[in-house]
Amino acid sequence: MTTREITLDNFDDTIKAGGTVLLDFWADWCGPCKMFAPVFEKAADANPEIVFGKVDTEAQQQLAAGFGIRSIPTLMAFRDGILVFNQAGALNPGQLDQLIGAVGDLDMDQVRAEIAAAEQEQAAE
Repeated sequence: MTTREITLDNFDDTIKAGGTVLLDFWADWCGPCKMFAPVFEKAADANPEIVFGKVDTEAQQQLAAGFGIRSIPTLMAFRDGILVFNQAGALNPGQLDQLIGAVGDLDMDQVRAEIAAAEQEQAAE
């Protein structure tokens, strides 16, 4: 599967569909983004069970601002609708493969429990 364009209009549906979603926040003028693009595309082809989306920060300024994107490329990973990874900077193929494996190996019941505990702690303050 190739990457898909993510916009403000399709973002929620894409994330809420479940499973793993990797988003590449990029811009056409960004040199590192252009270097990372083929790595991201190759990973998308090799992992058809994962949604690989690209967010053009110039065309989707509201979406980029909502996530506080200050540096590109920025890669985000969502699993079952939960943001589990957020990092600026291009990854090499090995690093991206490691990330994909790590996201897939997450115990989402444990992640949800940790989020609930943090929310309870925050509410108690």
